[in-house]
Amino acid sequence: MTPKTKHFKRYKRCYKVLIVDLIGMSLDDNAQPDFSEVQQYIESIGGVFHLGPGNQSDELSNHIVHFYYCPNLSHEAELVRLTNKGQFDAVIAAATYIPPSSVFKYGGVRIGAGTANMASNSWREINGVQGAAPLMNTPSFNSRATAQAVFKAILNVLPDMAVEEMHALVMAGAFDTARDLIKFPTSKLEGKRLAIIGYGNIGREVAKIGAAFGMQVVIFARQKHKRWIESEGFEYASAIQDAAREADILSPHIGLGAYQCDTKNYANSHFINAEIFAVMRQGAVLINYDRGEIVDTQALASALETGRVRFAAIDADIFVDSNSEVTGPLARYRALAQKHPQKLQLLPHAAADTEHISRVEGAKQAVAQIMAVIESKKVTNLVGSLPIGYFDNGAKTVIGVGKVLAKDFKALSEKQIQEMQDNSLAMLNFWQNLSQAQDATSKALLIDLHAQTFLLKANTYTNMLRNNGLQGPYEQ
Repeated sequence: MTPKTKHFKRYKRCYKVLIVDLIGMSLDDNAQPDFSEVQQYIESIGGVFHLGPGNQSDELSNHIVHFYYCPNLSHEAELVRLTNKGQFDAVIAAATYIPPSSVFKYGGVRIGAGTANMASNSWREINGVQGAAPLMNTPSFNSRATAQAVFKAILNVLPDMAVEEMHALVMAGAFDTARDLIKFPTSKLEGKRLAIIGYGNIGREVAKIGAAFGMQVVIFARQKHKRWIESEGFEYASAIQDAAREADILSPHIGLGAYQCDTKNYANSHFINAEIFAVMRQGAVLINYDRGEIVDTQALASALETGRVRFAAIDADIFVDSNSEVTGPLARYRALAQKHPQKLQLLPHAAADTEHISRVEGAKQAVAQIMAVIESKKVTNLVGSLPIGYFDNGAKTVIGVGKVLAKDFKALSEKQIQEMQDNSLAMLNFWQNLSQAQDATSKALLIDLHAQTFLLKANTYTNMLRNNGLQGPYEQ
């Protein structure tokens, strides 16, 4: 394709970047997944966009970064053949498994948060030794999409209103509101105990939605997060059993953890096990839109049998190889779903990866991160250890998702700072006057005169904090 670029950056040589997985989920005019936004972005910063993997004999423009888009490249054997000799300098992936023998001198970026599918020895720690290339991700772009999908799954069963049955009765003329409503009691989400495992970007977004529903939100996380969790109005649990105890809903968001060479498994495999199910409320709900491996499926089978878990929704990777063999962490849930068809719902890692804007913006950031590595060896959103010769460029996330950084404060305009100051001073003045009032009559008069203005200022101040991403845990 002929690039429509504004300018070309100059590099020491020609670089090749492989893009696997879709970089656009909405359909274009030809009913095909639309990748045009990412293509235009690549070309606008001086890169060249190619459809397909190209050929070794292709004559390429030198001193330019070439991006090869291969969304259907998912079979491991084919991927190894194209990448095992360093044919590409870097890779951008979402769900596709990048095998250990794939070689990428300048690293890789996973579109999304977790990087369990990024197994290349180019960056993976083997026997405690970090690979020579950096591994990065694009956290936060799909955090809200995932959190909203979690609540779509929850609302599938809670409140437990028999909507379809009542609709059928209404259409049949067989429902009388005065007589028949008593046959369909239900309960609201408000007051239900929502146990969230992990205080990362997605876990925190789930917690915020739960709080909006008036749920009792409890979060299990490391001790260092305690003050921030409690400052946001959530309950902190120092042990997972304490979070899960009497929980109506359990939603893990901890990822697989580090790969352990001795056990050939991940640290958080089977993290949700029989001990956890045993302390949950009878008839609880499990929503695992994290990683399929973190749940012990045998323990889940027992919990479904006894009714300890009334409903479970699992969202995880699943693949079909060239021999039609079904593999991936979701595969082992299929037999369980056949046995409990009304109790178990399976999704093919769709919660985080099917929202168009999230995928497009994540892909564009991934492109920018690869370009920064090639240009100046600056690594943004580093995962794992920093390889020798590279520079940590810090984190980049969506405003309002994840940690608040110093740069978020520095981004405020003078006008915004002044408005924040004016609002906070007005609020402070109200409280000072109220605390200095001599009697109940004086307090009542102050409230009558100034409470409305105070709340207007407080609401504006709170909204400005939220809109500028200044709520949540702070990191230097």
